[in-house]
Amino acid sequence: MKIASFNANGIRARLPILLDWLQRKSPDVLCIQETKVQDVDFPRKPIEEVGYYCSFKGQKSYNGVAILSKKEPSDILTGFGDGDEKERPRLITLTIDGTVIVNTYVPQGQDPDSEKFAYKIAWFARLKDFFKNNFNPDLKIIWLGDLNVAPDPIDVYAPKKLLGSIGYHPEEHKALNSVMEWGFVDVYRMHNPDERAYTYWDYRIPHAVKRGLGWRIDHICATPCLAVVSKKSWIDIKPRLLQKPSDHTFIVAEFDL
Repeated sequence: MKIASFNANGIRARLPILLDWLQRKSPDVLCIQETKVQDVDFPRKPIEEVGYYCSFKGQKSYNGVAILSKKEPSDILTGFGDGDEKERPRLITLTIDGTVIVNTYVPQGQDPDSEKFAYKIAWFARLKDFFKNNFNPDLKIIWLGDLNVAPDPIDVYAPKKLLGSIGYHPEEHKALNSVMEWGFVDVYRMHNPDERAYTYWDYRIPHAVKRGLGWRIDHICATPCLAVVSKKSWIDIKPRLLQKPSDHTFIVAEFDL
């Protein structure tokens, strides 16, 4: 199984890039965040025309998650499954061939001193409870998406300068690690222990990609039984260099399933 994650920052604006990438790279599954579109306006038809089922939950202008898959999925759930409607555009779970796929768009947090930061930390705790209450780490589970946290110094371009800022804060590290400790392996880092590579570059920084001024905040994580059959993982930087790109790019992992 080849599975990828991509924060589109508006799926309709990024549709040409998305369709081209699907046809060239042919992933079995692509998880998308920040679709920023109501369900009625999701561009289902052109995606189906290139061979993918579409599972999604969105809202106008903000958030939105989708999973595109070559095989028809089952057990589709949006949100935490507790009736909280406002979280449904941030989390979508489904099953393909016995593998559970959980696609998340974790809140950005805005500022460490803000209520939105506290909300982000609580969201991670809520996500851990979601895993604890619905699954066990012996199952085949892939958790991926825009997690909005760069875990280690190697994952951000200026770790000393940026420590304590949003996306690279000790409280975020603690919250992310708590979910990871439930039973996940960072598949990209497992295969690339020393590689300094990024998935996000701020639009506001001139020539950020070419200057290497990025963050690895998009991740593919797997339970141990899947991590051991993962073959490789990589980041495709080229889509970020195209005209009208997202500020993120694709991260990919392959599993021998």
